[in-house]
Amino acid sequence: MKRVALASAFLATCLVGASNALAQGYPARSIRLIAPYPPGGGVDATARIIAQALTEQLGQQVVVENRSGATGRIGTEIAAKATADGYTLLLGSGAPNAVVPSVTPNLPYDPIKDFAPISLVGTTDYDLLVHPSLPVHSVKQLISLARAKPGEITYGSSGILSNTHLAGELLKQLANVNMIHVAYKGTGPAMVSVLTGETAITFGGGPGAAPHIKAKRLRALATTGTKRRDPNLPTIGETLPGYSINQWYGVLAPAGTPSGILQQLHKEIVRAVASQRIAQQFTNLGTEPVTNKPEEFQAFIKSEIAKWGKVIRAAKIEVK
Repeated sequence: MKRVALASAFLATCLVGASNALAQGYPARSIRLIAPYPPGGGVDATARIIAQALTEQLGQQVVVENRSGATGRIGTEIAAKATADGYTLLLGSGAPNAVVPSVTPNLPYDPIKDFAPISLVGTTDYDLLVHPSLPVHSVKQLISLARAKPGEITYGSSGILSNTHLAGELLKQLANVNMIHVAYKGTGPAMVSVLTGETAITFGGGPGAAPHIKAKRLRALATTGTKRRDPNLPTIGETLPGYSINQWYGVLAPAGTPSGILQQLHKEIVRAVASQRIAQQFTNLGTEPVTNKPEEFQAFIKSEIAKWGKVIRAAKIEVK
């Protein structure tokens, strides 16, 4: 038994040593950071900010590779099945890593087993926006109106199972109201639908919504995060305890990537996100810079899968 224990300890030491040796020579060539969405969106913009920072810090080119399609599933699958050597990374986000798994029984990747989370890099909450003609100025008033007019208030989203769709479903469930969901092909068309009065409500924010709020073409009732972004704008959770939703972005590697490389990447990502320049770039996008430990990121993803799975089942959302 002692010999077995000694052999196991020796093997573990060798594996740690090998991992550290790999990390010492890493990176020796360019790294690809897969963004599983097309150019121009939040995932792509975040990936490019992180890639540029890591390129400068690591001394090797970090190239963003857009592999879009199927709500992020295509690019995420490519990352999951890539060689676990630190030269393929994924810019993960809520839909492909936490929401899609709840409605796709034969998903070609496991969001937990197939990835080694490195760190969150940022989160973005939303504003609950209404058309000025809607006679409400608070979440409480909106809920009262929805209860008085069941099935009459519509809300626009950027598509089935998008964050803005789930934001509305969570509001409906916690407030016990009946509002009608209208799916559009993107956040832009969803916001236009409220601006024109085609729908009454949407969830949006950042640079896209700010000019309309300032011009009073839209009214912001509250934000979807866990804390106030603006002292004068409450969170929905202040009226509906337990309510929160945001878009999150984080860097993951294929499962099995050497621990030494993961540790190095974590250190460099934390360093990048902490810089004033990156923080300002994120702020310009309406994103809050956030980092955490790999085990915390793993626990967060698991909690997101559980949370949205419950909401999706309760709403009986199906994707055909």
